Amino acid sequence: MVNSSHEAMHRVFQEYPGLFTGVSEILGLSFAPPASVTVLPTDLTEARTVERRVDTLLRLDFTGGEAVLLLVEAQSGKDPDKPASWSYYLSFLYAKYKIPPLLLVVCQDPSTAQWAARPVPIGPRQWPALTLHPLVVGPHNMPAITQPADARADLALATLSAITHAKNPAVDGILKALSTALQDVPEVVADTIIEFIAQGLGGNRRAAELWRNLVAVDLSFYKSYLSEEIRDEGRTQRGAEDILLVLETRGIDVPENLRGRIAACDDPELLRRWLARAVTAPSAQEIFAQEDDG
Repeated sequence: MVNSSHEAMHRVFQEYPGLFTGVSEILGLSFAPPASVTVLPTDLTEARTVERRVDTLLRLDFTGGEAVLLLVEAQSGKDPDKPASWSYYLSFLYAKYKIPPLLLVVCQDPSTAQWAARPVPIGPRQWPALTLHPLVVGPHNMPAITQPADARADLALATLSAITHAKNPAVDGILKALSTALQDVPEVVADTIIEFIAQGLGGNRRAAELWRNLVAVDLSFYKSYLSEEIRDEGRTQRGAEDILLVLETRGIDVPENLRGRIAACDDPELLRRWLARAVTAPSAQEIFAQEDDG
């Protein structure tokens, strides 16, 4: 409930804006008298619904009754608006849950990690009211787990190691260690890790291709969506290569446009039909005759 003393304690600054200069001197700060003052609306309610979502929010309860709210944000690049958003998230969460919040930012390149780790003072330089101080993990401080035994000991950490090192050459060793380690774990566990790493490597096509090959060879017995997709892609690629090999072995010229058509086909059944025709077709064009005529 708002009472008269509450009103007086803040409204006096509305009536006498210069008062803050004197107060700041008492507090040992150095604010000069303002050149102008504007009284702004005090209602901070959003005029329209603004959707604000964090990436992941976890409540961690520890022995002894201590609890922490862990806010995890994935950051792919520098964003000047993020510190303000992160500060809002932390303040809102603390006001809502009355539990200390902690921000963890996950990055994939050292430059973004260094930027995200900077303490950001919020307020005037003489006395910041708040300071944003995230924890940051990235390739600069995450270990490169390249031994299968180490990966097997902590599969989750090894997965994060692969994701944070996705843009580094070191990721090759991490992926090889993980593919070996996953051979010894239940399928339900391996499937999740396979999917996470495939998603996390999305920006590095070379590493993503390496992971697909490792899954296709080392983890071929798994039946996850990605594993099946990888094996289908492998079969499709081999099917296209087989067609070209048969035509070249027979001495039949394959123009670039037809070579590209074969390589771009992702229909295993169609590739099998083309392969059968490639054995006897008098020209490369003839293997497409039925489809082109139809």
